Amino acid sequence: MTTILICLFVAMLLPYLAKGPVAVAMAKLGGYDNAHPREQQSRLSGFGARALAAHQNAFESLLIFGLSVLTVIATQNVTDTAVLLAVIHVVARMAYQLLYLIGKSSLRSLSWFVAIFCSFGIFFQAF
Repeated sequence: MTTILICLFVAMLLPYLAKGPVAVAMAKLGGYDNAHPREQQSRLSGFGARALAAHQNAFESLLIFGLSVLTVIATQNVTDTAVLLAVIHVVARMAYQLLYLIGKSSLRSLSWFVAIFCSFGIFFQAF
């Protein structure tokens, strides 16, 4: 159970870690506008736009993964398969972030599919 909780914790950190490259891109766009960050973010392009999309997608992914992990915990079905899928999910999501930043869209999509299938695979362990 410890491993799956560590994976959940890492997944919870990923959106906030993904904010770093967004902040860097915003700083290059005339300094970080803390008064109107969303307006400034809407003007990002290239690396900055990709960093913002990766940041936002990390939150979207966390919802599905978090619910899946909590479901197997609540139903007391934390299997070795669920744990392995959780580890693969986290690795795939880390790859996703990096691939988004460097603009490798096909590989990024592949890592997204791996991660989402892992989340659903974890959920189905509850049955």
